[in-house]
Amino acid sequence: IAMSPYRNRNLSVTPLQEFVLDGFGGGPQTQALLFALFLALYVVAALGNLTVIVVITLDARLHSPTYFFLKNLSFLDLCYLSVIYPKALFDLISSTKVITFAGCVTQFFFFSTTITTEAFLLAVMAYDRFVAICSPLRYPISMCPSVCAHLVLGSYCGGCLNSILQASFTFSLPFCSSNHIDHFFCDVPPLLKLACADTTLSELVLFGICGLIIVGTTLVVLVSYGYITVTILRMRSGGGRHKLFSTCGSHVTAVSLCYGTLFVMHAKGAVGSMEQGKAVSEVKDALQRLGRKHTAMGRRVARETQCPEGWMENSDSEPRGAPQTSSTSKWNGVLRTH
Repeated sequence: IAMSPYRNRNLSVTPLQEFVLDGFGGGPQTQALLFALFLALYVVAALGNLTVIVVITLDARLHSPTYFFLKNLSFLDLCYLSVIYPKALFDLISSTKVITFAGCVTQFFFFSTTITTEAFLLAVMAYDRFVAICSPLRYPISMCPSVCAHLVLGSYCGGCLNSILQASFTFSLPFCSSNHIDHFFCDVPPLLKLACADTTLSELVLFGICGLIIVGTTLVVLVSYGYITVTILRMRSGGGRHKLFSTCGSHVTAVSLCYGTLFVMHAKGAVGSMEQGKAVSEVKDALQRLGRKHTAMGRRVARETQCPEGWMENSDSEPRGAPQTSSTSKWNGVLRTH
């Protein structure tokens, strides 16, 4: 429900047709500097993610579960950037900074979908590393193409379901105090501040949903990497341990950036002001996109060194007499059709 602001202490029945994104303050010089900075970040991150997608698609040697997940992660990054940055860049050089009510709902839906799907997909990638390192002989069966496709599809469905719930609870509130959003895109915290009804229930439900997703996916990551750490420490080869820690470290960095900043941005009272929230959001964007490229480089190192899929070939931790064949632990080319 969207209504115009108070008029003579009564609510107008005229539907609210648009919002105004206040974005960042400052004069023309500040706006120009921010425009140049955000444009550079957007171009670099978008080109980087497009490169990852094209390279993985064209190189048959990268048609494996690990790269299939990385390709989808880069696609989500690209979607996230396209949902937020073009409108923010336009508003920096525009005097109106208006977004329609339907446009605000649409932007929030796709923003929430990409963020939530990323969280689920990062958990899936942690599980993929767990199976590859802790059960390498079962890896071709446990992570077959159909299982990978279902895991990715489930991540997207979970992201869409969360977005539908959050959008329903948020945009069903009556907005009547103002139509100015103190942010550069449509997000829950600034929208709740515009509601003229009691938002306690909505805040509790939304915080509960976000908390459940963050805690659930984080547990999957922690448990997976707990087993991975134990398995690596049992290896007798110091070189093998170093390679595995280096490969998995990039993914752990990306997970930490994603989950940590998500919690700071959405936890009630975690951010002291909206200006700090905007800064945290932008730092999250820049660091996470750079971290994604680090992840991509780590995966390439893993392929070139046959690690972690081929760790049994370089490890002295397996029982004596165990078969030493790379075909049982490495299966690049299985996932040739996505």
